[in-house]
Amino acid sequence: MPATFRLLRLLVGIVFLSACQGPTIAPAQQTATAESEAVAQHIATLGSIAATGTAIQATAQFDQVETEAAPTETPTITPTPDPFPTPVKGKIYVAEQRFEGGRMFWLQPNGQIWALSVDENGNNIWSVYDDTFVEGEAEFDANIVAPENRHQPIRGFGKLWRDNLEVRQELGWALESEVGHTTRYEYHHGGRLSDANVYVPGPGYHLVRSANGDTYRFNEGVFTWSIES
Repeated sequence: MPATFRLLRLLVGIVFLSACQGPTIAPAQQTATAESEAVAQHIATLGSIAATGTAIQATAQFDQVETEAAPTETPTITPTPDPFPTPVKGKIYVAEQRFEGGRMFWLQPNGQIWALSVDENGNNIWSVYDDTFVEGEAEFDANIVAPENRHQPIRGFGKLWRDNLEVRQELGWALESEVGHTTRYEYHHGGRLSDANVYVPGPGYHLVRSANGDTYRFNEGVFTWSIES
């Protein structure tokens, strides 16, 4: 599956908001905040977690403490900062749409479409694709007629759905129109601390809150998804 390659392409370079051609987002809804820009930059540079030889070293376990303090003074021990990276949290704008076989998310900060599906073995598969829709292109195919109570996706979602047979077969028809909203995003770093208290990078996970209140977890490395309880 080309998902891993596509995600790493995304994560190596910063994708500015002006390049995003989102599904159905009004200009007034695309106003970026400092927080969302920070999240966007974070998402765009996440490829570093897979780099080898990258480490964050704690300078010392504790600050030195005076051993002969005056009786009225209470010695204190101040630990150095935890070498494990702090989670990245912020608000971002997303669009999402529910399908017969899963769901699609479009993330404004990186202009990518994250598709959630379930394979024949019941595994929750997370696939990542570039949003290639360009303003002025046809938003839908008039020759495709959806069954009753089903929808043909449009714009970015629709172009991916029409052009990628695998996506179309996995997701099926849309069950409702897409929805755009501002939501919370988090990235939790993976990896471990070595015996020398050095942070060794590893795959982490993303959290994106859906419009219905569910929080979706996207697991790097294995490219799976789940719903947080």
